[in-house]
Amino acid sequence: QVQLVESGGGLVQAGGSLRLSCAASGSIFSSNVMGWYRQAPGKQRELVATITSGGSTTYADSVKGRFAISRDGAKTTVSLQMNSLKPEDTAVYYCKLHSLRWPLVDYWGKGTLVTVSS
Repeated sequence: QVQLVESGGGLVQAGGSLRLSCAASGSIFSSNVMGWYRQAPGKQRELVATITSGGSTTYADSVKGRFAISRDGAKTTVSLQMNSLKPEDTAVYYCKLHSLRWPLVDYWGKGTLVTVSS
């Protein structure tokens, strides 16, 4: 069992920055992919960014150049540095861990709210 806890959300004005963190605990193996997803009210949950154990990253087109995802040395903590925030970035941000070892399971955090005002 894996538990994910997000932190760092809050209220920020457009153009500002926030840094989100996700701490993973439990039965975690080194072979995994971690990432951030977000869901705005009435919208479908969407990919924001992912990072592999090897450091390869993927970003949604809407955040590329503004957001940066990273992992710590143990690869059990993932952060999302968000710069030049826009009102359309407002959403609940969820941390995800995808196991690459059996069982192949997705684990989700409970989310942290990011609100960007005009």
